[in-house]
Amino acid sequence: MNRNFQILTLFALLILAPGGAMNVCAEDLVLHTRSRPAEVGQTGEPKILYRTVHWDPEKTAIIICDVWNTMKCKIPADRVAELAVAIDETVRAARDRGVTIIHSPSGTMDFYKNHPARVRCLAAPKVTTEVPLQWNHLNPEREAPLPIDDSDGGWEGPLEDGPAPQSRQHPAIEIMPEDAIGDGPEIYYFLEQQGIENIILMGVHTNMCVLGRPFGIRQLTYLGKNVMLMRDQTDSLYNPEMPPKVSHHRGTDLVIEHVEKYWCPTLTRTDFVDKPPFRFQGDHRKHVAFIVSDDHYDADKTLPAFAQNLREQFDIHCTVLHGEGEPQVPLVETLQDADVVVLFVRRLGLPADQLRAIQDYVDNGGALLGMRTASHAFKMNFKDPPDFQVPEGRAEWPEFDAEVLGGNYHNHASNELGTDVAVVDGAENHPILRGVSPKEWHSTGSLYLTSPVKDDAEVLMSGSTPDHTEPLLWTRTYHGGKVVYLGLGHPKDFEDPPFLKLLTNIVLWTLGDEIPD
Repeated sequence: MNRNFQILTLFALLILAPGGAMNVCAEDLVLHTRSRPAEVGQTGEPKILYRTVHWDPEKTAIIICDVWNTMKCKIPADRVAELAVAIDETVRAARDRGVTIIHSPSGTMDFYKNHPARVRCLAAPKVTTEVPLQWNHLNPEREAPLPIDDSDGGWEGPLEDGPAPQSRQHPAIEIMPEDAIGDGPEIYYFLEQQGIENIILMGVHTNMCVLGRPFGIRQLTYLGKNVMLMRDQTDSLYNPEMPPKVSHHRGTDLVIEHVEKYWCPTLTRTDFVDKPPFRFQGDHRKHVAFIVSDDHYDADKTLPAFAQNLREQFDIHCTVLHGEGEPQVPLVETLQDADVVVLFVRRLGLPADQLRAIQDYVDNGGALLGMRTASHAFKMNFKDPPDFQVPEGRAEWPEFDAEVLGGNYHNHASNELGTDVAVVDGAENHPILRGVSPKEWHSTGSLYLTSPVKDDAEVLMSGSTPDHTEPLLWTRTYHGGKVVYLGLGHPKDFEDPPFLKLLTNIVLWTLGDEIPD
């Protein structure tokens, strides 16, 4: 192997300098990020923000942290081996788009001493920094304590005797001559030499090395870099027998949420590969995908907060697909492994491939909850103006309401009247209504005119004004999958306990889970 390294060193000489032979001209990276930044004077949990950002790939690097070939404990080592395969696929795609790849299997640099990627990294000249390049411990002036107790080292099983057994990066991750290899200050020197401003961290372990290494999130943030964590290409070192005694995968989520609150946004591999976010084979949590847009009902604010409650109370894996700006549903590949989709968008003419992904989901019997404006989710206009044509590359699905939801939306009643909500006679014992109390209440949102609904729809609740009574909540099946429509979802509804209980019950029912009283 050393002989191969020596042969490849000649190739490395071509790419040592910025603008080397392997640089490519590429379009901006379009990255869909999630963060939870706390505002000054804020009390309670911060809002979850979904933002789309654009990075220049020639100024962007991915750092792969400590994805070793083995570890002292078999359980996390097996997860790392599984993760390594996914990481390799992601970095191949990123490399092809012009992103620099930096491999950082700490403590194993002797294995790579003659590798051209190691030679390339070491060739970067030293630069002075305003902060020391070192391990960075938890910073109590900036962040709360970690949300998991890793004081036992995070080990989930017996440890091998002797020193740490790792000797290299996991071989599933290919290292190319145009990459870089490092585990210390030379990484920062290399970033400066290459003019790299944006860093995506991936690897292990989130609560330890990914945060703390001299090339980790804390250090790079102190140095003024733009930093993101790829949240589906990481893992924590956490023993679920330790507080807060949640599943290992929920423990990792808690650490990721900590990063999003105090350090940097996160993203997923779906921005680079046409696949849903990576999940470990041992992560058996059910998956609810929320599709929202930023219209006047604030679904992009209310549903992410509701999704967080599902994570915390029911250990459900939740993803949010947030269309921002131009009508779109980014990362639709996420639907491929969703157990339930919650749809709350309004009058979107989506890119044709995105709408096709949603159609494929329901055509294949995927469970669906349509909320409020979902009845006119994919019809761009209430009434098309003369000579209207759907913009090129966009698509509508005006039949969605009648065909899939089973409704007949044709307008709404007065905004000032709101809606009187009530359980219909004979529906009291349906599981969706279990524990919902009171059985009648008033919603601020206007009443949607939805009748007549399909004959096979089972209406559970009605909405009324002095002049109208309309179906408000019903269930049916479409291509064998459960479908629910709920005509509520005004922002004020999310402050109403019976509505929140009802919405939770609907999600649990569509998942096939037990509904608590």
